[in-house]
Amino acid sequence: MELIKKIAEELNLPLAKVRNTVDLLKDDNTIPFIARYRKEITGNLDEVQIREINNLIGRIENLEARRQSILKLIGDSGRLTPDLERQIHEAASITLLEDLYQPYRPKKRTKAMAAREKGLAPLAEIILSQPCEKRKISDFVVPFINKQVENLDEALEGASDIVAEIISENTIIRQLLREKFSKLGKIHVSNNPDIVDERKVYQDYYKFQQPLKGLRHYQVLAINRGEKEKVLNLAIQVDELVWQEIIFSQYPPKQESIFHNILIEAIHDGAKRLLLPSIVRDVRREINENAENHAIKVFADNLKSLLSQPPISEHIIIGIDPGFRTGCKVAVIDPNGKLLDTATIFPHHPQKQLERAYGKLLDLINQYGATLIAIGNGTASRETEAFIAEITKTNKNLNYLITNEAGASVYSASETARREFPDLDVSMRGAVSIARRVQDPLAELVKIDPRSIGVGLYQHDVNQTKLIEALNQVIESVVNAVGVEINTASMEILSHISGIGPGTAEKIVNFREDHGSFNNRNEIMDVPGIGPKTFQQAAGFLRVRGSSNPLDNTGIHPESYKIAYGILQLSGLAKADSSEEISSNINKMKIDYENIAEELEISISTVEDILQELAHPGRDPRDDLPKPILRNDVLSMDDLTQGMEIKGTIRNVVDFGAFVDIGVKIDGLLHRSRIPENCNLKVGDVIDLRIVSIDINRNRIALSMKETFNT
Repeated sequence: MELIKKIAEELNLPLAKVRNTVDLLKDDNTIPFIARYRKEITGNLDEVQIREINNLIGRIENLEARRQSILKLIGDSGRLTPDLERQIHEAASITLLEDLYQPYRPKKRTKAMAAREKGLAPLAEIILSQPCEKRKISDFVVPFINKQVENLDEALEGASDIVAEIISENTIIRQLLREKFSKLGKIHVSNNPDIVDERKVYQDYYKFQQPLKGLRHYQVLAINRGEKEKVLNLAIQVDELVWQEIIFSQYPPKQESIFHNILIEAIHDGAKRLLLPSIVRDVRREINENAENHAIKVFADNLKSLLSQPPISEHIIIGIDPGFRTGCKVAVIDPNGKLLDTATIFPHHPQKQLERAYGKLLDLINQYGATLIAIGNGTASRETEAFIAEITKTNKNLNYLITNEAGASVYSASETARREFPDLDVSMRGAVSIARRVQDPLAELVKIDPRSIGVGLYQHDVNQTKLIEALNQVIESVVNAVGVEINTASMEILSHISGIGPGTAEKIVNFREDHGSFNNRNEIMDVPGIGPKTFQQAAGFLRVRGSSNPLDNTGIHPESYKIAYGILQLSGLAKADSSEEISSNINKMKIDYENIAEELEISISTVEDILQELAHPGRDPRDDLPKPILRNDVLSMDDLTQGMEIKGTIRNVVDFGAFVDIGVKIDGLLHRSRIPENCNLKVGDVIDLRIVSIDINRNRIALSMKETFNT
């Protein structure tokens, strides 16, 4: 109950909703299942809120585990006092727990340890107490001189080392100083004169100073990378008076004490040698974690937008993986993604077999009735685009588009690609992937490590475990939001369905190959390894288009079929002959949602959800999004002019703006200062733009959104 209270308080959610959600999570229900099919229990919490609850459970449990570990470690050492135990139990963060544990942490042999072994700890306490008696220093120190401590100076030095360590491990000082660094600290960055930054990648940081509280996340990651490459040096500092004031407030030197100067020297030594470096590490760790978490979120948001791009269905698509010396790899796929034909053409130097390339491509277009050409955006993409544009100009039924080919080579060499196309050349598999990712981005991109898809920023510099976890959550969320047709879905996309992992996905595919297509949802239970729990979690996200039960091609869960029939009966739709007739009538009729909910003892939201599914059977939510821009002519940098208005497709969204494909060789930069406030741009968005400036020498195009033209 304490756990539930903490979560409810931190997330500002009703206690009952949190309690019910935690119970569902503890009962091994997946987040997509809970969000979609347990709304009445959770009080309509959405997937984001449920994930926050789940993540917070993990953080709190980790905190409690560390708390118990520290209590045991200190207890085993025999130094756990009642007051310390109380402080450890009250500690609300890992950082505070570690501060409390700091004095008891096993460490390498320190100068203070050596001094304690010589019996100088009581002398250190005398220095800290700042006695004001009218005695000489030697009167206090002489009793500590022995075979291990030869003279007064050695005794004072050892005691001062102990004082320095005590000060550096003081919990209150560490907390206060950490807060002051966060509020008043500054970062100073300079270039390393011994390393040449030939590409001037980090020139913005050669003489860089910034208050920590104003530091942007992308700046943190850029500086970290520059430091890792030894191009940049950096320091984090706070004014000396700040840390002195904090330490003096806990260990005030007394002017009238004979140990006044000795304490001050020990404070300076402890601060500069032990305390400040430790606090800087803590502060920097927090800054880095925040920057990494932000970068991971940006990557995850971009990936979600990319995976949610609408499929371009009902096209025979030709995918082209461009190249110069090795030629352009060409693959033709049908509307279901089946590979029809392949070829290699050489329209560019050094071979430059232009006429032969034209002829071969026209033969494929005519033979298969191709209506769309997808060109990868890698090497030779724009040269290939110019070549393709000559064909599309004279064919009104044929268009092309440039698509991001990031990850195509990773897919080509993967086990998945070898399984799908065992006899196909590796380079040709890339052309298939390019065509398929236009046809259905989600179905194709789930086959690729999401880190290779290229919609992040500094993705190789962040915690890879956290990144993979976040990206996998995105894939799970999108796949389940869309749903999959179980008779055509690949093993990779099935593995992301709620309750189904890679092993079960493989069993489903093998069962499908051995026994033929599934005729209805109930037959899914025949797959070895799929029991009632797995079926419960997965069934609502699996579609069976040809089923005799039309509900099997909707997002209505089988456990709610009886309710769905009741809704049909009460709404006067039970006599409809087909799902199309049901859909048509729902959109025309005025339905009393409150009465139906009351009759069936369910919530109004459940009635709305089921009727929505009945109104749009087999609906793909991605179809509501704008389609990619299809082109039939080519632009070059020379065609662009300042002030020109143009449409573009968002390729990547980062902290400082967005990179936009406007149909030329390079993406334009839409700086955040030229994006309207409250405008939430996403990867794949098609937007109206104006060209602000063109720098041909530096290959840079600056853009502005239509809403900011006059600003």
